[in-house]
Amino acid sequence: MNRLMPGVGAPLRCGRALRLGAAVAVGLLVAAGPVHAETLTLESLAAKVDALERRNAELEAKVRELEALRTAAAAGVGQPSRATVEAPPALDAGGRGALAELAASTTVSSYGEIGYNRPSQAPDQATVDVQRAVIALQHRFDEATKMVGEWEWEHAVTSSSDQGESEVEQLWVEHEFKSGLRAKAGLFLMPFGFLNQNHEPTAYFGVFRNQVERTIIPTTWREVGLGVSGTTEAALSWEVGLTTGFNLSKWDPGSTEGRDAGPLQAIHGEGQFAAASNLSGYGALNWRGWPGLQLGAAVFTGKVGQQTPGFAGDDSRLLLWDAHLRYTVAGWDLTALYARGTISHTDALDEQFLATTPSATLVPSLFRGGFLQAAYHLWHSDRIALDPFLRYEQYNDAAAFGSLVAAEGALVQPDDRVWTLGASLFVTSGVVFKVDYQRNQTYNFKDGLNLGVGYSF
Repeated sequence: MNRLMPGVGAPLRCGRALRLGAAVAVGLLVAAGPVHAETLTLESLAAKVDALERRNAELEAKVRELEALRTAAAAGVGQPSRATVEAPPALDAGGRGALAELAASTTVSSYGEIGYNRPSQAPDQATVDVQRAVIALQHRFDEATKMVGEWEWEHAVTSSSDQGESEVEQLWVEHEFKSGLRAKAGLFLMPFGFLNQNHEPTAYFGVFRNQVERTIIPTTWREVGLGVSGTTEAALSWEVGLTTGFNLSKWDPGSTEGRDAGPLQAIHGEGQFAAASNLSGYGALNWRGWPGLQLGAAVFTGKVGQQTPGFAGDDSRLLLWDAHLRYTVAGWDLTALYARGTISHTDALDEQFLATTPSATLVPSLFRGGFLQAAYHLWHSDRIALDPFLRYEQYNDAAAFGSLVAAEGALVQPDDRVWTLGASLFVTSGVVFKVDYQRNQTYNFKDGLNLGVGYSF
Protein backbone atom coordinates (compact mmCIF):
# COMPACT_ATOMS: atom_id res chain seq x y z
CA MET A 1 0.00 0.00 0.00
CA ASN A 2 2.95 2.37 0.41
CA ARG A 3 2.80 3.52 -3.20
CA LEU A 4 -0.66 4.93 -2.62
CA MET A 5 0.08 6.64 0.68
CA PRO A 6 2.11 9.72 -0.43
CA GLY A 7 -1.08 11.19 -1.89
CA VAL A 8 -3.37 10.47 1.08
CA GLY A 9 -3.08 13.98 2.53
CA ALA A 10 -4.02 15.58 -0.78
CA PRO A 11 -7.83 15.22 -0.43
CA LEU A 12 -7.71 16.83 3.06
CA ARG A 13 -5.76 19.80 1.77
CA CYS A 14 -8.10 19.89 -1.22
CA GLY A 15 -11.14 20.09 1.12
CA ARG A 16 -9.78 23.08 3.03
CA ALA A 17 -8.88 24.78 -0.24
CA LEU A 18 -12.39 24.21 -1.59
CA ARG A 19 -14.01 25.87 1.45
CA LEU A 20 -11.67 28.85 1.28
CA GLY A 21 -12.10 29.12 -2.50
CA ALA A 22 -15.87 29.07 -2.18
CA ALA A 23 -15.87 31.87 0.36
CA VAL A 24 -13.61 33.99 -1.83
CA ALA A 25 -15.82 33.28 -4.85
CA VAL A 26 -18.88 34.52 -2.95
CA GLY A 27 -17.17 37.78 -2.10
CA LEU A 28 -15.94 38.35 -5.61
CA LEU A 29 -19.28 37.62 -7.23
CA VAL A 30 -21.21 39.91 -4.87
CA ALA A 31 -18.74 42.71 -5.54
CA ALA A 32 -18.74 42.14 -9.27
CA GLY A 33 -21.76 44.36 -9.92
CA PRO A 34 -25.07 44.12 -11.71
CA VAL A 35 -23.93 41.94 -14.59
CA HIS A 36 -23.40 38.89 -12.34
CA ALA A 37 -26.29 39.70 -10.08
CA GLU A 38 -28.68 39.07 -12.94
CA THR A 39 -27.68 35.44 -13.22
CA LEU A 40 -26.38 34.49 -9.78
CA THR A 41 -28.07 34.97 -6.41
CA LEU A 42 -26.79 34.51 -2.90
CA GLU A 43 -29.15 31.56 -2.53
CA SER A 44 -27.69 29.79 -5.58
CA LEU A 45 -24.16 30.47 -4.38
CA ALA A 46 -25.01 29.06 -0.98
CA ALA A 47 -26.36 25.95 -2.66
CA LYS A 48 -23.12 25.53 -4.58
CA VAL A 49 -21.08 25.93 -1.41
CA ASP A 50 -23.23 23.26 0.29
CA ALA A 51 -22.59 20.93 -2.65
CA LEU A 52 -18.86 21.51 -2.36
CA GLU A 53 -19.02 20.80 1.38
CA ARG A 54 -20.81 17.51 0.75
CA ARG A 55 -18.23 16.51 -1.86
CA ASN A 56 -15.43 17.37 0.56
CA ALA A 57 -17.02 15.20 3.23
CA GLU A 58 -17.10 12.29 0.77
CA LEU A 59 -13.42 12.78 -0.05
CA GLU A 60 -12.51 12.88 3.63
CA ALA A 61 -14.40 9.63 4.17
CA LYS A 62 -12.42 7.98 1.37
CA VAL A 63 -9.17 9.24 2.92
CA ARG A 64 -10.09 7.70 6.28
CA GLU A 65 -10.82 4.44 4.47
CA LEU A 66 -7.40 4.50 2.79
CA GLU A 67 -5.70 5.26 6.11
CA ALA A 68 -7.50 2.34 7.71
CA LEU A 69 -6.28 0.05 4.92
CA ARG A 70 -2.72 1.33 5.39
CA THR A 71 -2.88 0.67 9.12
CA ALA A 72 -4.17 -2.84 8.51
CA ALA A 73 -1.39 -3.50 6.01
CA ALA A 74 1.27 -2.19 8.42
CA ALA A 75 -0.01 -4.58 11.10
CA GLY A 76 0.62 -7.60 8.85
CA VAL A 77 3.22 -10.16 10.01
CA GLY A 78 6.20 -11.28 7.91
CA GLN A 79 7.58 -10.29 4.52
CA PRO A 80 6.34 -11.98 1.35
CA SER A 81 8.92 -13.42 -1.04
CA ARG A 82 7.33 -11.50 -3.91
CA ALA A 83 6.00 -7.95 -3.60
CA THR A 84 2.27 -7.47 -3.92
CA VAL A 85 1.27 -5.35 -6.87
CA GLU A 86 -0.67 -2.27 -5.78
CA ALA A 87 -3.30 -0.47 -7.80
CA PRO A 88 -5.72 2.37 -7.09
CA PRO A 89 -8.69 1.07 -5.09
CA ALA A 90 -12.22 1.24 -6.38
CA LEU A 91 -13.97 4.33 -4.95
CA ASP A 92 -17.29 2.68 -4.29
CA ALA A 93 -18.77 0.85 -1.34
CA GLY A 94 -17.00 -2.33 -2.38
CA GLY A 95 -13.63 -0.64 -2.89
CA ARG A 96 -11.96 -2.19 0.14
CA GLY A 97 -12.93 -5.72 -0.87
CA ALA A 98 -11.86 -5.16 -4.47
CA LEU A 99 -8.46 -3.88 -3.37
CA ALA A 100 -7.91 -6.80 -1.01
CA GLU A 101 -8.87 -9.25 -3.74
CA LEU A 102 -6.46 -7.60 -6.21
CA ALA A 103 -3.63 -7.66 -3.68
CA ALA A 104 -4.19 -11.33 -2.95
CA SER A 105 -4.27 -12.40 -6.60
CA THR A 106 -1.53 -10.26 -8.20
CA THR A 107 2.22 -10.39 -7.59
CA VAL A 108 5.22 -8.62 -9.05
CA SER A 109 8.75 -9.98 -9.15
CA SER A 110 12.07 -8.76 -10.47
CA TYR A 111 15.69 -9.69 -10.98
CA GLY A 112 18.81 -7.98 -12.26
CA GLU A 113 22.54 -8.48 -12.59
CA ILE A 114 25.71 -6.52 -13.28
CA GLY A 115 28.95 -8.15 -14.41
CA TYR A 116 32.60 -7.15 -14.64
CA ASN A 117 34.94 -8.96 -17.05
CA ARG A 118 38.73 -8.56 -17.15
CA PRO A 119 40.42 -10.59 -19.95
CA SER A 120 43.75 -11.99 -18.78
CA GLN A 121 45.43 -11.39 -22.16
CA ALA A 122 43.98 -7.88 -22.60
CA PRO A 123 43.29 -6.20 -19.26
CA ASP A 124 42.89 -2.86 -21.05
CA GLN A 125 39.67 -4.28 -22.52
CA ALA A 126 37.99 -4.85 -19.15
CA THR A 127 34.30 -3.95 -19.16
CA VAL A 128 31.33 -3.58 -16.81
CA ASP A 129 27.85 -4.34 -18.12
CA VAL A 130 24.37 -4.03 -16.69
CA GLN A 131 23.51 -7.38 -18.20
CA ARG A 132 19.79 -7.26 -17.58
CA ALA A 133 16.99 -5.79 -15.51
CA VAL A 134 13.68 -7.65 -15.47
CA ILE A 135 10.20 -6.98 -14.11
CA ALA A 136 7.57 -9.74 -14.08
CA LEU A 137 3.87 -9.74 -13.30
CA GLN A 138 1.52 -12.59 -12.46
CA HIS A 139 -2.20 -12.31 -11.90
CA ARG A 140 -4.68 -15.01 -10.94
CA PHE A 141 -8.15 -14.43 -12.32
CA ASP A 142 -9.40 -17.35 -10.27
CA GLU A 143 -8.01 -20.54 -8.70
CA ALA A 144 -7.58 -22.15 -12.12
CA THR A 145 -6.60 -19.30 -14.47
CA LYS A 146 -3.58 -17.01 -14.44
CA MET A 147 -1.47 -14.80 -16.70
CA VAL A 148 2.29 -14.30 -16.64
CA GLY A 149 4.15 -11.37 -18.19
CA GLU A 150 7.86 -10.54 -18.08
CA TRP A 151 9.66 -7.51 -19.48
CA GLU A 152 13.44 -7.27 -19.83
CA TRP A 153 16.04 -4.61 -20.56
CA GLU A 154 19.55 -5.71 -21.51
CA HIS A 155 22.85 -3.79 -21.49
CA ALA A 156 21.49 -0.68 -19.75
CA VAL A 157 20.64 1.49 -22.80
CA THR A 158 18.31 0.77 -25.71
CA SER A 159 18.48 2.98 -28.80
CA SER A 160 19.28 2.81 -32.52
CA SER A 161 22.99 3.36 -31.79
CA ASP A 162 23.36 1.16 -28.68
CA GLN A 163 23.67 -2.58 -28.11
CA GLY A 164 20.86 -2.75 -25.55
CA GLU A 165 17.57 -4.53 -26.03
CA SER A 166 14.08 -4.05 -24.65
CA GLU A 167 11.85 -7.07 -24.99
CA VAL A 168 8.83 -9.00 -23.82
CA GLU A 169 10.34 -12.22 -22.54
CA GLN A 170 7.09 -13.93 -21.55
CA LEU A 171 3.41 -13.23 -22.04
CA TRP A 172 1.01 -16.15 -21.62
CA VAL A 173 -2.15 -17.37 -19.96
CA GLU A 174 -2.73 -20.77 -18.34
CA HIS A 175 -5.78 -22.68 -17.20
CA GLU A 176 -5.71 -25.71 -14.92
CA PHE A 177 -8.50 -28.23 -15.30
CA LYS A 178 -9.99 -30.25 -12.46
CA SER A 179 -8.04 -33.27 -13.63
CA GLY A 180 -4.78 -31.42 -12.88
CA LEU A 181 -4.03 -30.94 -16.57
CA ARG A 182 -2.73 -27.44 -17.43
CA ALA A 183 -2.99 -25.71 -20.79
CA LYS A 184 -1.26 -22.47 -21.75
CA ALA A 185 -1.11 -20.16 -24.76
CA GLY A 186 1.10 -17.21 -25.62
CA LEU A 187 4.81 -16.42 -25.60
CA PHE A 188 6.55 -18.78 -23.15
CA LEU A 189 9.95 -20.26 -22.35
CA MET A 190 10.90 -23.67 -23.69
CA PRO A 191 11.39 -26.33 -20.95
CA PHE A 192 15.04 -27.09 -21.79
CA GLY A 193 18.03 -27.58 -19.50
CA PHE A 194 18.40 -25.84 -16.16
CA LEU A 195 18.55 -22.15 -17.06
CA ASN A 196 16.07 -21.48 -19.81
CA GLN A 197 13.10 -21.35 -17.45
CA ASN A 198 15.00 -20.48 -14.23
CA HIS A 199 17.77 -18.00 -15.01
CA GLU A 200 17.72 -15.50 -12.13
CA PRO A 201 21.28 -14.70 -10.94
CA THR A 202 20.52 -16.36 -7.59
CA ALA A 203 19.61 -19.61 -9.39
CA TYR A 204 22.95 -20.45 -11.06
CA PHE A 205 26.67 -20.39 -10.34
CA GLY A 206 29.08 -18.11 -12.15
CA VAL A 207 28.92 -14.42 -13.01
CA PHE A 208 27.76 -15.29 -16.53
CA ARG A 209 25.50 -18.13 -17.66
CA ASN A 210 27.33 -21.25 -18.79
CA GLN A 211 28.26 -21.37 -22.47
CA VAL A 212 26.47 -24.63 -23.29
CA GLU A 213 23.12 -23.16 -22.28
CA ARG A 214 23.87 -19.94 -24.17
CA THR A 215 25.20 -21.24 -27.50
CA ILE A 216 23.79 -24.77 -27.90
CA ILE A 217 20.50 -24.18 -26.03
CA PRO A 218 19.78 -20.52 -26.94
CA THR A 219 18.85 -19.28 -23.47
CA THR A 220 16.69 -17.27 -23.04
CA TRP A 221 14.61 -19.13 -25.63
CA ARG A 222 10.89 -18.57 -26.02
CA GLU A 223 8.29 -19.31 -28.67
CA VAL A 224 4.67 -18.43 -29.33
CA GLY A 225 2.30 -21.36 -29.18
CA LEU A 226 0.19 -23.78 -27.18
CA GLY A 227 1.38 -26.10 -24.42
CA VAL A 228 -0.13 -28.80 -22.22
CA SER A 229 1.50 -30.08 -19.02
CA GLY A 230 0.85 -32.25 -16.00
CA THR A 231 2.39 -34.27 -13.16
CA THR A 232 1.86 -37.94 -12.39
CA GLU A 233 1.69 -39.66 -9.01
CA ALA A 234 5.11 -41.12 -9.80
CA ALA A 235 6.67 -37.62 -9.51
CA LEU A 236 7.05 -37.33 -13.28
CA SER A 237 6.22 -33.94 -14.76
CA TRP A 238 5.68 -33.64 -18.49
CA GLU A 239 4.96 -30.99 -21.10
CA VAL A 240 4.20 -31.06 -24.83
CA GLY A 241 3.27 -28.32 -27.25
CA LEU A 242 3.07 -26.79 -30.71
CA THR A 243 4.89 -23.51 -31.30
CA THR A 244 6.62 -21.25 -33.77
CA GLY A 245 10.12 -22.34 -34.75
CA PHE A 246 13.34 -20.95 -36.17
CA ASN A 247 13.75 -19.21 -39.52
CA LEU A 248 16.86 -20.30 -41.43
CA SER A 249 16.25 -17.69 -44.14
CA LYS A 250 17.44 -15.08 -41.57
CA TRP A 251 20.96 -16.56 -41.63
CA ASP A 252 23.50 -13.91 -42.65
CA PRO A 253 26.67 -15.50 -44.13
CA GLY A 254 28.42 -12.13 -43.92
CA SER A 255 27.98 -11.93 -40.14
CA THR A 256 29.82 -13.91 -37.46
CA GLU A 257 26.76 -14.05 -35.17
CA GLY A 258 26.12 -17.69 -36.03
CA ARG A 259 29.56 -18.62 -34.66
CA ASP A 260 29.90 -16.05 -31.86
CA ALA A 261 26.47 -16.47 -30.25
CA GLY A 262 25.47 -19.91 -31.56
CA PRO A 263 23.51 -20.95 -34.65
CA LEU A 264 20.06 -20.78 -33.08
CA GLN A 265 20.62 -17.31 -31.63
CA ALA A 266 21.09 -16.09 -35.22
CA ILE A 267 17.76 -17.44 -36.52
CA HIS A 268 15.29 -17.18 -33.63
CA GLY A 269 11.95 -15.36 -33.82
CA GLU A 270 11.25 -14.26 -30.20
CA GLY A 271 7.62 -13.45 -31.00
CA GLN A 272 8.52 -10.49 -33.24
CA PHE A 273 6.63 -11.19 -36.49
CA ALA A 274 7.96 -14.73 -36.10
CA ALA A 275 7.62 -16.82 -39.26
CA ALA A 276 4.87 -19.39 -38.78
CA SER A 277 4.60 -21.17 -42.13
CA ASN A 278 6.34 -24.15 -40.51
CA LEU A 279 5.43 -24.86 -36.89
CA SER A 280 7.48 -26.96 -34.47
CA GLY A 281 6.73 -29.40 -31.69
CA TYR A 282 8.39 -29.97 -28.34
CA GLY A 283 8.22 -32.33 -25.39
CA ALA A 284 9.89 -32.48 -21.97
CA LEU A 285 10.06 -34.90 -19.02
CA ASN A 286 11.43 -34.38 -15.51
CA TRP A 287 11.45 -36.98 -12.74
CA ARG A 288 11.87 -36.01 -9.07
CA GLY A 289 10.97 -39.28 -7.39
CA TRP A 290 14.10 -39.46 -5.23
CA PRO A 291 14.96 -36.85 -2.55
CA GLY A 292 17.29 -34.22 -4.03
CA LEU A 293 17.36 -35.81 -7.49
CA GLN A 294 16.13 -34.41 -10.80
CA LEU A 295 16.42 -36.34 -14.05
CA GLY A 296 15.17 -34.70 -17.23
CA ALA A 297 15.20 -34.56 -21.01
CA ALA A 298 13.62 -32.43 -23.71
CA VAL A 299 13.29 -32.44 -27.50
CA PHE A 300 12.31 -29.81 -30.08
CA THR A 301 11.90 -30.32 -33.83
CA GLY A 302 10.49 -28.60 -36.89
CA LYS A 303 11.26 -27.42 -40.42
CA VAL A 304 13.18 -24.13 -40.46
CA GLY A 305 12.95 -23.11 -44.12
CA GLN A 306 9.55 -21.47 -43.47
CA GLN A 307 8.43 -22.16 -47.07
CA THR A 308 10.61 -19.35 -48.41
CA PRO A 309 10.37 -19.22 -52.25
CA GLY A 310 13.65 -20.02 -54.00
CA PHE A 311 15.44 -20.65 -50.70
CA ALA A 312 18.06 -23.39 -50.89
CA GLY A 313 17.43 -24.42 -47.28
CA ASP A 314 13.66 -24.70 -47.48
CA ASP A 315 13.69 -28.44 -46.67
CA SER A 316 16.02 -28.07 -43.69
CA ARG A 317 14.80 -29.42 -40.36
CA LEU A 318 16.07 -28.72 -36.85
CA LEU A 319 16.28 -31.40 -34.17
CA LEU A 320 17.50 -30.27 -30.74
CA TRP A 321 17.51 -32.36 -27.58
CA ASP A 322 19.06 -32.31 -24.14
CA ALA A 323 19.43 -34.59 -21.13
CA HIS A 324 20.21 -33.24 -17.67
CA LEU A 325 20.74 -34.39 -14.09
CA ARG A 326 20.90 -32.56 -10.76
CA TYR A 327 21.52 -34.08 -7.37
CA THR A 328 21.67 -32.19 -4.09
CA VAL A 329 22.87 -34.20 -1.09
CA ALA A 330 24.86 -33.54 2.10
CA GLY A 331 25.70 -29.96 1.13
CA TRP A 332 26.68 -30.85 -2.45
CA ASP A 333 24.96 -29.53 -5.58
CA LEU A 334 25.96 -31.72 -8.54
CA THR A 335 24.76 -31.07 -12.10
CA ALA A 336 25.40 -32.48 -15.56
CA LEU A 337 23.92 -31.59 -18.94
CA TYR A 338 24.40 -32.59 -22.56
CA ALA A 339 22.70 -30.96 -25.56
CA ARG A 340 22.88 -31.79 -29.26
CA GLY A 341 21.37 -30.11 -32.29
CA THR A 342 21.29 -30.96 -36.00
CA ILE A 343 20.07 -29.06 -39.07
CA SER A 344 19.43 -31.22 -42.12
CA HIS A 345 19.89 -30.35 -45.81
CA THR A 346 22.46 -27.60 -45.28
CA ASP A 347 24.82 -28.53 -48.15
CA ALA A 348 23.09 -26.67 -50.97
CA LEU A 349 22.64 -23.55 -48.85
CA ASP A 350 26.27 -23.52 -47.68
CA GLU A 351 27.54 -24.05 -51.24
CA GLN A 352 25.50 -21.04 -52.30
CA PHE A 353 27.02 -18.97 -49.47
CA LEU A 354 30.55 -20.05 -50.45
CA ALA A 355 29.91 -18.97 -54.04
CA THR A 356 28.50 -15.56 -53.19
CA THR A 357 30.07 -14.40 -49.89
CA PRO A 358 33.80 -14.09 -49.15
CA SER A 359 34.76 -15.75 -45.85
CA ALA A 360 31.14 -16.85 -45.41
CA THR A 361 29.84 -18.02 -42.04
CA LEU A 362 28.25 -21.37 -42.92
CA VAL A 363 25.24 -23.08 -41.39
CA PRO A 364 26.44 -26.03 -39.27
CA SER A 365 24.74 -29.39 -39.64
CA LEU A 366 25.78 -30.33 -36.08
CA PHE A 367 26.31 -28.41 -32.85
CA ARG A 368 26.69 -29.95 -29.40
CA GLY A 369 28.07 -29.51 -25.92
CA GLY A 370 27.89 -30.50 -22.27
CA PHE A 371 29.13 -29.63 -18.81
CA LEU A 372 29.78 -31.08 -15.36
CA GLN A 373 29.51 -28.90 -12.27
CA ALA A 374 30.00 -29.37 -8.54
CA ALA A 375 29.14 -26.79 -5.87
CA TYR A 376 29.34 -27.10 -2.12
CA HIS A 377 27.48 -25.22 0.64
CA LEU A 378 30.68 -24.45 2.50
CA TRP A 379 29.35 -22.07 5.11
CA HIS A 380 26.03 -20.53 6.02
CA SER A 381 24.29 -18.69 8.84
CA ASP A 382 20.74 -17.45 9.18
CA ARG A 383 21.19 -15.10 6.20
CA ILE A 384 24.70 -15.40 4.76
CA ALA A 385 25.93 -18.38 2.72
CA LEU A 386 29.12 -19.13 0.78
CA ASP A 387 29.03 -21.65 -2.07
CA PRO A 388 32.24 -22.37 -4.04
CA PHE A 389 31.91 -24.28 -7.33
CA LEU A 390 33.90 -25.84 -10.16
CA ARG A 391 32.58 -26.37 -13.70
CA TYR A 392 33.98 -28.00 -16.84
CA GLU A 393 32.38 -27.33 -20.23
CA GLN A 394 33.10 -28.73 -23.67
CA TYR A 395 31.11 -27.50 -26.66
CA ASN A 396 31.24 -26.74 -30.38
CA ASP A 397 28.60 -24.63 -32.11
CA ALA A 398 29.80 -25.72 -35.58
CA ALA A 399 30.92 -29.33 -35.20
CA ALA A 400 30.09 -30.42 -38.79
CA PHE A 401 28.91 -29.00 -42.13
CA GLY A 402 27.06 -31.89 -43.71
CA SER A 403 29.04 -33.54 -46.51
CA LEU A 404 31.20 -30.46 -47.10
CA VAL A 405 34.87 -30.80 -46.28
CA ALA A 406 37.51 -28.32 -45.19
CA ALA A 407 38.84 -28.05 -48.74
CA GLU A 408 35.50 -26.56 -49.77
CA GLY A 409 35.58 -24.00 -46.99
CA ALA A 410 33.76 -25.86 -44.21
CA LEU A 411 36.58 -25.88 -41.69
CA VAL A 412 35.57 -27.42 -38.36
CA GLN A 413 37.18 -25.70 -35.38
CA PRO A 414 38.21 -27.63 -32.24
CA ASP A 415 35.89 -27.81 -29.24
CA ASP A 416 36.03 -25.11 -26.60
CA ARG A 417 37.19 -26.62 -23.30
CA VAL A 418 36.51 -24.29 -20.41
CA TRP A 419 37.19 -24.58 -16.67
CA THR A 420 35.42 -22.17 -14.32
CA LEU A 421 36.31 -21.86 -10.63
CA GLY A 422 34.38 -19.45 -8.46
CA ALA A 423 32.08 -18.79 -5.54
CA SER A 424 28.73 -17.22 -4.73
CA LEU A 425 28.24 -15.20 -1.54
CA PHE A 426 24.60 -14.84 -0.57
CA VAL A 427 24.18 -11.93 1.84
CA THR A 428 20.48 -12.76 2.08
CA SER A 429 18.19 -15.13 0.21
CA GLY A 430 17.68 -12.68 -2.67
CA VAL A 431 21.07 -10.95 -3.08
CA VAL A 432 24.27 -12.58 -4.31
CA PHE A 433 27.85 -11.46 -4.97
CA LYS A 434 29.83 -13.62 -7.40
CA VAL A 435 33.44 -14.13 -8.45
CA ASP A 436 34.99 -16.63 -10.85
CA TYR A 437 37.96 -17.22 -13.09
CA GLN A 438 37.58 -18.91 -16.46
CA ARG A 439 40.36 -20.84 -18.19
CA ASN A 440 39.76 -21.77 -21.83
CA GLN A 441 42.14 -24.59 -22.72
CA THR A 442 41.47 -24.20 -26.45
CA TYR A 443 41.46 -20.41 -26.84
CA ASN A 444 43.43 -18.84 -24.00
CA PHE A 445 42.61 -15.30 -25.16
CA LYS A 446 39.16 -15.97 -23.65
CA ASP A 447 40.62 -16.45 -20.15
CA GLY A 448 39.51 -13.90 -17.59
CA LEU A 449 38.36 -12.79 -14.16
CA ASN A 450 34.68 -12.05 -13.59
CA LEU A 451 32.91 -10.24 -10.77
CA GLY A 452 29.18 -9.77 -10.39
CA VAL A 453 26.23 -8.82 -8.24
CA GLY A 454 22.62 -9.86 -8.68
CA TYR A 455 19.26 -9.89 -6.95
CA SER A 456 15.88 -11.54 -7.34
CA PHE A 457 12.58 -11.36 -5.52
